Amino acid sequence: MMIEGTRSQLEQVASNFVRWLSGYGETSWDFQTFYAGPVGRRAKRLYYQHKYLGTLAVSPIIFCEAFIPSTRRFFFERQRFPIADAHFAMGFAYLFGVSGKETDYERAVHFLEVLLQTRCPSRTGYGWGYPFDWEGIYGTSKHATPLITTLPYVYEAFAQIYALDRQERWLQVMRAIAEHAYHDYRDIATSPGAAMCAYTPEADDLGTVVNASAYRASLLARAATDLGDERYLAPAMRNMRFVIEAQNDDGSWYYSVDGKRPFIDHFHTCFVLKGLAKVHSVMPSPDCWHAIERGVSYYVSQLFDERGLPRPFAKAPRLIVYRRELYDYAECINLATLLRGRFPQLDRRVATVIDDLLNRWVKTDGSFRSRHLHLGWDNVPMHRWAQAQTFRSLCARIADDVNREQAARSEQLTDHGIPA
Repeated sequence: MMIEGTRSQLEQVASNFVRWLSGYGETSWDFQTFYAGPVGRRAKRLYYQHKYLGTLAVSPIIFCEAFIPSTRRFFFERQRFPIADAHFAMGFAYLFGVSGKETDYERAVHFLEVLLQTRCPSRTGYGWGYPFDWEGIYGTSKHATPLITTLPYVYEAFAQIYALDRQERWLQVMRAIAEHAYHDYRDIATSPGAAMCAYTPEADDLGTVVNASAYRASLLARAATDLGDERYLAPAMRNMRFVIEAQNDDGSWYYSVDGKRPFIDHFHTCFVLKGLAKVHSVMPSPDCWHAIERGVSYYVSQLFDERGLPRPFAKAPRLIVYRRELYDYAECINLATLLRGRFPQLDRRVATVIDDLLNRWVKTDGSFRSRHLHLGWDNVPMHRWAQAQTFRSLCARIADDVNREQAARSEQLTDHGIPA
């Protein structure tokens, strides 16, 4: 259990961040800002189509990313990101659960109302995606295309506030999200009883990204319980089975099983492990837990350096222009809080990560540094990458500390014959 002084530090960091966010605003630049405008998109598209010409085209952008990250502002505008808004909503909901302050609840509800305004057109229910056109290895994913990797966070945000105020409108949104996840994302069979999930509802989506299936499995498994709808369990089980079967012998997962993106990175590994852990909490399975154990063993041994700090990649896809990534810190804390007390080595890892985050990554204005570069820091605040995720992770940690302390006090009182 964290000592009280550390929790006080986390509370102060969260409070300072809230003050910064109020002044900075709810839009930001992004990791993809360099490639969101027409110039960056064309350069990135050329890179995927003609590697050598494309390398020449993206080289000036990569130079800016590595040495002059503030030049993002010249490539595209600040934007609002639904995945960030969902994390902000969850963070404020956690703070309200601890503090009881009405302002925290109001901020959480504000972000839910924003999410209702920014959802994408979808065939069924409610979906959310990126506000920019995204160039990938298989072509362009247009802005406002729903993404299964955003959807579970939005669902969790609405579910978290629904648990606080029991407003029927939030429950209806949760149902609309679950229906979208159930109907609009293609399942592609990979073996008897297993299927990988498409990343988007597009008909030509190949569905080979592992974390996409982990996300859909976790969302549908939880929705089956929250909404009392057993239809969601079958696809959740198929997607979970695919993730388990996609695990490598050493316990790792490649980003994709298409053979073109066999990299192993920090935060996508966290996404997969979080997804399996959430599925297991709803649908306990020995196979699922065994995959989690193997995955955590790989994660703690291969995705941290000799100082116990997050390594961006165990197996990188290309030249990496930074040493460390804020996103990795956020997802390490999220994963470790979710699995707290079950893996001692993971508990030790996250203690080191939190200490380093508090000592080196918090800026004087209350925001977080975005990346540790080979020379200096990228200090451009990016809500999606990962100001919001870090805020949420710290607030969840604070709430978990409080819950554990209350449970310990209750147990002590019971041991002394005093009704809790």
